Amino acid sequence: MPPPRLHQHAWMNEDVAAFREQVRRYIEGEISPRLDGWRRQGYVPREAWRAFGEMGFLLPELPEQYGGSGVNLAWQLVVQDELARAEVPAITGVHSIVAHYLLAYGTEAQKRRWMPKLASGEHLGAIAMTEPGCGSDLKALRTRARRDGDHYVIDGAKTFITNGDTCSLLVLACRTGEAGSKGVSLIVLETGALPGFRVGRVLEKIGQHASDTAELFFDGVRVPAENLLGGVEGRGFAQLMSQLPYERMLIAVPAAAVIERALELTVQYTRERKAFGQTIADFQNTRFKLAEVATLAHVVRSFVNDCTQRLVDGTLDNEAAYMAKWWCTEQQCKAVDECLQLFGGYGYMAEYPIARLYADARVQRIVGGANEIMKDLIARTL
Repeated sequence: MPPPRLHQHAWMNEDVAAFREQVRRYIEGEISPRLDGWRRQGYVPREAWRAFGEMGFLLPELPEQYGGSGVNLAWQLVVQDELARAEVPAITGVHSIVAHYLLAYGTEAQKRRWMPKLASGEHLGAIAMTEPGCGSDLKALRTRARRDGDHYVIDGAKTFITNGDTCSLLVLACRTGEAGSKGVSLIVLETGALPGFRVGRVLEKIGQHASDTAELFFDGVRVPAENLLGGVEGRGFAQLMSQLPYERMLIAVPAAAVIERALELTVQYTRERKAFGQTIADFQNTRFKLAEVATLAHVVRSFVNDCTQRLVDGTLDNEAAYMAKWWCTEQQCKAVDECLQLFGGYGYMAEYPIARLYADARVQRIVGGANEIMKDLIARTL
């Protein structure tokens, strides 16, 4: 099935197209054949991303002095697009967010210490925000970092942390001061052999099985004070909030990719599967459903491409990013559900990609801020 004809934005140039093809070929040759085994073991080995980084695919958007290629954010979104199409969880999307916190707020020493290793894949990044008792309410977090000389001593717990078990560099949201947002700071931890740091359960999820999601515990963890992101306490909440347009696009772009992949799989299946003497694709209901999903795919992709251009131009506002996040993920779940129905009983079998796309899609409406929160934030501006 040919892709829909879409408006060609300025970011969609020949260099980006060639890069996309390189990424797709690498994923097809080096990642996809191993993905089933990684799903079964519950994580992608860190060394797999080292090879990805060596190809220049992990963080192409970083400045060259920090290990990147100095290109714009569209290149990273292309990587996430291709990974999502191949059913690879958003492991490197989280990794990218870590790098952008460092790029935007880190001291020069912090940037030179950590960013080249993130770009190469020597470090795998994670972000620890969510706690068992506060969910999305970061102002209420309880994990505390107490200053003790030239160190911070950290006590607390986090949950639902993507890359929590496999990461080697962790950006931790914690309380260094008073209650509320002004008392929140971000501290960077190198987790290897760190006394007092412990990974708890690797949580069992209904989908995204190749992505490790873990509980983390901090019991008197001592971290050098120089690991405070940006070097000034109390700026963590503002730091977390200022990257929102890009982070929301890291969710919306994969939503578009998955819708397109689900449609592709379903068109192929319905043309081959027969029932009552004809292919399933010959039934009017099937044609109508496929037409509906194709329309959704086209509109979602058009919206995402426009938001990508605005992100590259620096004009993507928070509200548009919230809209992209909630609406595209809602359409993702709707479209994949419609496609799965056309597979009949086979659609419920995990060996079929459509079943995995269905299970993986559900968390999209929760991560990055639940869709209900996105709608509330939009409504506040009306």
